[in-house]
Amino acid sequence: MYQKVTVVGAGNVGATTAQRLAEKELCDVVLIDVVEGIPQGKALDLAEAAPIEKHDSHLTGSNGYEESEGSNIIIITAGIPRKPGMSRDDLISTNAAIVKSVTQEVVKWSPDAVLIIVSNPLDAMCHVAYETSGFPKNRVMGMAGILDSARFRAFISMELNVSVENTHAFVLGGHGDTMVPLPRFSTVAGIPITELLSKKQVDALVERTRKGGAEIVSLLKTGSAYYAPASAAVEMAESILKDKKKILPCAAYLEGEYGINGLFIGVPVKLGLEGIEEVIQVTLLDEEQAALNKSADAVKELVESLKKLA
Repeated sequence: MYQKVTVVGAGNVGATTAQRLAEKELCDVVLIDVVEGIPQGKALDLAEAAPIEKHDSHLTGSNGYEESEGSNIIIITAGIPRKPGMSRDDLISTNAAIVKSVTQEVVKWSPDAVLIIVSNPLDAMCHVAYETSGFPKNRVMGMAGILDSARFRAFISMELNVSVENTHAFVLGGHGDTMVPLPRFSTVAGIPITELLSKKQVDALVERTRKGGAEIVSLLKTGSAYYAPASAAVEMAESILKDKKKILPCAAYLEGEYGINGLFIGVPVKLGLEGIEEVIQVTLLDEEQAALNKSADAVKELVESLKKLA
């Protein structure tokens, strides 16, 4: 295939991302991990599934970065996952060092790539990748809003017993407990959920969305979510590879949009071949803007703590 995506980190998120990319036949896939044999074994396993799944994507596993040369997109999932009782923020020092090291390597081999960050705490890790890579802001972004919106959509579907395909949801802000689900922009077949559910029901769905990752961590006990995060990263990659120009919520570097400067915050963006081609701005109510500002403050705290670690 003429397009290549490298996935760094062959754990549950990375391997599932590689699987979805290949099975959608979007690109050739390189899977990289520091643990010898793991990326090679998973890539070979996925390649052996290809005749059954009927795709011709080429899969390569590697412990080095040479195989990633010329990638269109680099998806970074490397890092330690959350365990019960841990917040995303608890991961910051360990994962910052990992993301910095990975970014230094991938940009040598793919200087024109788009970087999609999945490692947590996501918004802060976007800053690490942005500053380390030296890439323009349109080519560095974080996977968060799609995942958070998908969780919101799933919960709306469960509550109303309707098809998930009819649901649309809108989540702004950092990827954490301060994220900002916006019910008035969240719909079922075009009807705002505020018309279909009581305030109590809506508030409960909003709260469950904010705690969506923690809910899965508490159930799994030995790791964190990976099916939905992988799907979210692949939706971003597909929009870029196919120049679909989908409007998707992603962590983007803001320079004045929504009144926020110098931070990666989840907002709706247009994704095409150049990465983030436009930040979509909507007018927020005072309470929505206040919630977004609070979320931005939480991200800023993480970024400040990164500077102290440096």
